[in-house]
Amino acid sequence: MQYFKDYREHFGTSASKSYKASLFESPRLLVGLNCLEPGQMQAQHAHAVQDKCYLVLEGVGTFTIGRERQVAGAGTVVWAPAGVEHGVENTGKGSLILLVALAPAPGA
Repeated sequence: MQYFKDYREHFGTSASKSYKASLFESPRLLVGLNCLEPGQMQAQHAHAVQDKCYLVLEGVGTFTIGRERQVAGAGTVVWAPAGVEHGVENTGKGSLILLVALAPAPGA
């Protein structure tokens, strides 16, 4: 098992939709990357039983959590509790790289 990873070795881009890569996964937790190019978005959605946490590693995005909407840049942590609609749009000029954690892991 690999316990250490450099996220820069796992991010990528896609012209048509956000790019996702899993870094670590167990029945209790999924940790991965969401990478969005300028103008790309993750549509609003909710997870019935999973809490989700985003850490903005690079770039700037506009996050919507429930009825709250806020611009967040590198270093900001964003939390979306289970059952609360959330989404993000890359409103910056460069790539938006997000470290994402879901607990419990999907399908657990």
